[in-house]
Amino acid sequence: MTTNTVQPEVQDQYEAYPYPSRDPKDERKRLITGSPSNLAELNHYLFAGKRDFTKPFRVLVAGGGTGDATIMLAQQLADASIDGKGVAGQVTYLDLSIASRKIAEARARERDLTNITFLNGSLLDLPKLGLDPFDYIDCCGVLHHLNEPKDGLKALSSVLKDDGGMGLMVYGKYGREGVYEMQSLLRDLSQNCDSLAEKVMLTRRLLEKVPASNSFHRNPFVIDHKASDAELVDLLLHSCDRAYTVPEIEDLVSSAKLNIASFIEPVRYQLETYLKDTKLQQAAAGLGKMQRAAVAEKLASNIKLHVFYVTRQQETVADLSSLKTVVPVLREMDPDQLSASLKKTPILKSNLDGVAINLPLPRLASAIAKRCDGQKNLIDIYSELKELDARLEWDTFVQQFEVFFRAFNSLNHLFLRY
Repeated sequence: MTTNTVQPEVQDQYEAYPYPSRDPKDERKRLITGSPSNLAELNHYLFAGKRDFTKPFRVLVAGGGTGDATIMLAQQLADASIDGKGVAGQVTYLDLSIASRKIAEARARERDLTNITFLNGSLLDLPKLGLDPFDYIDCCGVLHHLNEPKDGLKALSSVLKDDGGMGLMVYGKYGREGVYEMQSLLRDLSQNCDSLAEKVMLTRRLLEKVPASNSFHRNPFVIDHKASDAELVDLLLHSCDRAYTVPEIEDLVSSAKLNIASFIEPVRYQLETYLKDTKLQQAAAGLGKMQRAAVAEKLASNIKLHVFYVTRQQETVADLSSLKTVVPVLREMDPDQLSASLKKTPILKSNLDGVAINLPLPRLASAIAKRCDGQKNLIDIYSELKELDARLEWDTFVQQFEVFFRAFNSLNHLFLRY
């Protein structure tokens, strides 16, 4: 019978192999960013693009590991603050592993970040820790390692503000084909191993010898184990691990009385990404939003991680309802470089784990991209373009911007801020 606890083996694993593997000195060279929890991204999906990060904003990173989300959020919140330092205690880090916490703290020191509170403990204990509620909670790669993930999500929800939201990540079932068979195989072979280190050595040896027909060997999407021993242990030697489909995520989220605001990247969960045939599109016409996402997941069969935002509210995603005041915000793209690229090829291209994406863009794509500096609103952009072409009408500009936005947003490259 399972209990509402974290298995001791899980805690021991992360003490021996802090995850993910990080060197604090690398903070001098770069800031690791990702989804969920990029400020522009979470503002778009959870707060309709209307959150002002110069004002108080409380964050919890539950299962902070070696600090990726903690450092990203703390740095971005510091950058957004008036004095560039953020607010003391603005980000709360929580993790079971003392070894992981030490690495996260060292990374914070390298950046001179003073807006983080570090705690050791289980997210299952959140209801009794006496913490003030949070505007935003990040919980990535944790719920699927609990005996009872639903209890974990309810614990998180207990410290979430009524108008707050969460960014979550759990494993995807179809993209992890072969992983659980390999885990089972390794349990059979490692029964006589006295330590986790011995299991790591055995696993490395086995991976060199598996036949080409092996399902794990044939899965090109799961390559985490090649990075370091910490990644290998987390992928193949974890003692408590499960994966989810879209319907199972929907059930998990509803169990805590929450709603899914969006999956990331949206294009992965759009049926049109995979179904180009008119007859097949007609066959799927009667499916609801989550049903379409579930079918898209099966068609792709390559989603190994589900990243998604959840909230208690019904409508939280930023839209184009107030066109004149909305500010388009590019994520980690230089407007000038993007503009120059689009001048040569007015198509947005990407490759999502073997699925080629080619999204046509409007005539003004290059000119619009050049002006998406995160400061100009649509009126500003239109006014500049109007000076270059006096014949450009507002309605024409809006139509082209909508096509531009939907293409870039579907790949998580562009957000809206009010």
